[in-house]
Amino acid sequence: MSKVRLQYVCQACGHASPKWLGRCPNCGEWNTFVEEATAPVGTRSHAASTSSPIPVTEIPELVEARVSTGMGELDRVLGGGLVPGSLVLVGGDPGIGKSTLLTAVCQHLARDGRRVLYVSGEESAAQIKLRARRLGADSPNFLLLAETGLDAIIQAAGRVTPAVLVIDSIQAVYNADLPTAPGSVGQVRECTAELLRFGKGSGTAVLLVGHVTKEGQIAGPRVLEHIVDTVLYFEGDRHHAYRILRATKNRFGSTNEIGVFEMRTEGLREISNPSAAFLSERAREAPGSAVACTLEGSRPLLVEVQALVTPTVFGMPRRTASGVDYNRMVVLLAVLEKRAGLHLGSQDVYLSVAGGLAVEEPAADLAMAAAVASSLRNRPVEQTTVAVGELGLAGEIRAVPQLDRRVAEAARMGFRRIVVPRAGAEERDQDGIETVPVEDIAEALAQLIP
Repeated sequence: MSKVRLQYVCQACGHASPKWLGRCPNCGEWNTFVEEATAPVGTRSHAASTSSPIPVTEIPELVEARVSTGMGELDRVLGGGLVPGSLVLVGGDPGIGKSTLLTAVCQHLARDGRRVLYVSGEESAAQIKLRARRLGADSPNFLLLAETGLDAIIQAAGRVTPAVLVIDSIQAVYNADLPTAPGSVGQVRECTAELLRFGKGSGTAVLLVGHVTKEGQIAGPRVLEHIVDTVLYFEGDRHHAYRILRATKNRFGSTNEIGVFEMRTEGLREISNPSAAFLSERAREAPGSAVACTLEGSRPLLVEVQALVTPTVFGMPRRTASGVDYNRMVVLLAVLEKRAGLHLGSQDVYLSVAGGLAVEEPAADLAMAAAVASSLRNRPVEQTTVAVGELGLAGEIRAVPQLDRRVAEAARMGFRRIVVPRAGAEERDQDGIETVPVEDIAEALAQLIP
C-alpha cells in the first residue's frame, strides 16, 4: 500500500520543501509554509495515449464563435467576447465589484436565452438573489448554486449544461480527494485544473473569481495564471466611482485594451466616453493641472494630471505619486531642475492622476512636467491645450506612437491646441486643432504656460 508523503508548501508561490521554513527561498515571504499531503505514489494512471502526431497542414481551422457578454467594455478587453470552453480568471481587491460585474454578465446572457450557472462558495443563494434583484436579473435561465464541493459543482453543471459557469471564488472550492484545506496551493491548483477539463470538454466558458494578496497579485500559486486562458484585473479605488478592467494575459486577444466602468447604486455602468468622464470635474484656470492623452490599447484617453508644489518644512523634500510611477516622477523632476531651470530641491512635490486611473505610458511625461512647472510658478496651463510627449534625460521631447489618433481625440473633446514632439509632427492632418511641435522641455513649457 502506497504511503501519503507530507511536504511543506508556500501558500504565496507554491514552492515545496521537505521541511518547514520560516522564509520562502523562492518569493521571500515569511511564515507561509503549510503542511500538505501529496497524492500517494503509484496512484496515477500510465495508460498509453491513443493520440498521434498530425501534420500542421491537415489540422482544420479553428473558428472562434465568440459569445457577447452584453457589456461592450468587457467584450473589448476579452477581444470580442467569451470563447466557448475558455477559462477566465477575474481578480481584484475585496469590494471592488468583481461579483457585481459577473452577476451583470450572467443577467445579460440569461436574457439573450443562454443558460448560466452562478456558483458561490462565500454567499448563500438568498444573498446572491438580493444582488441579482438590485441589478434587474429576472430570467429563469439565471441559475444559482451555493456550493463549495468541486464534485457537486461539476455534477450540477453537467446536468444543466450552462453556456457560462461562474465560480465565486476559486479559493472557496475544495476537492474532497485532497486532505488539505480550501484555499491552499494544492486545492486551488487541482480545482482549477478540474474546471479547465470540464470547460474544454463541454464547451462551457468558465469564469473564476480570484482573491488578491496585499501586493495586488492573484492569491495562490503562480501556476494558476498559467493554467487559465485569460487573466483579468478589476482595478480602482473603492473611494472613487470609476473602475478599470484590464487583461494581463489573453490567449484570444490583446492585453493592451481596457474597459472603464462606473460603480452606481444599481450596479456597474459602462463608460463609453472615458475622456469626458475623467475630465468632467476639471477645475478652471487652476495652477498645477494639465491634460495628457494616453493610449490604452487602441483607445486614446484624455486624463487630467495634477501637481502640487509647496516649500518643504523639513530638511528633506517630500515626493508623493498617485497613479504614476514614483521613479518616473523623480526622473522628471531631475530633468526639470537640470534642463528647465526649475528649483525643486527645497519643494515638496505631490503628483496624481485625477479619477483613480493609473498611467504608465511615457507619452504623459510632458503633461506631468507641465503640471509641476505650473504649480511652482503659480500660473495655469492654457485651458484648451493638451500635452503629449516623452521627456528624455537631455530635456528633449521624444516622439510617441499613433500621434494622429491622439490629435483626433483631443479635437473630438473640443481642445483647440495640442503640444506634440517635433519628430513626426510634420505634414499631419490638423483635424480642426492647432498642432504645436516642440523640440525640448523649455520650448514646451513656453507654449503650455503663457
